[in-house]
Amino acid sequence: MISAARPAACFRAYEDDLGIARDSINRIMFEDPAWQDALVGRLTMKAFWYRIGPSLGLDRRDSIDAFRRRYYRDEAVNPEVMQVIRRLDGHYRLAVLSNHPPGLEQWLVDWGIRNHFQVVFCSGDEGCAKPDPAAYRSTLDRLGVKPAEAVFIDDTEGHVLAARGLGIHGIVFSDARQLARDLERLWGEAFNLLDRSKKDVIHNASVPSADLET
Repeated sequence: MISAARPAACFRAYEDDLGIARDSINRIMFEDPAWQDALVGRLTMKAFWYRIGPSLGLDRRDSIDAFRRRYYRDEAVNPEVMQVIRRLDGHYRLAVLSNHPPGLEQWLVDWGIRNHFQVVFCSGDEGCAKPDPAAYRSTLDRLGVKPAEAVFIDDTEGHVLAARGLGIHGIVFSDARQLARDLERLWGEAFNLLDRSKKDVIHNASVPSADLET
């Protein structure tokens, strides 16, 4: 959600250059059990890449590192989402609650956007991932708010349903324009005329490819 989606042509180029089947790279990367280990901190991001390298046709660490650097060079922040975040910042307390390998906070620092969030919950650092209720409750506790006082935004419907089950307002994200409309309907106010009362918004950080090592 915070990181921009890569175009399909980008993935085709990866697959062609690696000599692997079309439409296979995301399955190789994110359906491997190593990804789940990384999400709860049992693997660093670099260790994850070394684990899946052979499945990508890469059998040497230097070749894995070279592809990993290429993969991250193609990553960018979603500018429309960041526009929404900047409009909320200063009027609303913001948090990131993300399923991500260890080191998400440094990724946010490197991209120059950490300052927008009062709380960052990274599953790889905490050992706990959505939709575990403990992840939501920990984030709420750090914000110092009750579930009904918070809005949770995520591009995975199951994560939003889990939040709603705890009494948190939930929005399934598809794009920034839809998000603005949903927030306006929820708060009953024009989105470009934010009032000065504090509300609390928890964002999903969908940045599974960040090159972060601990």
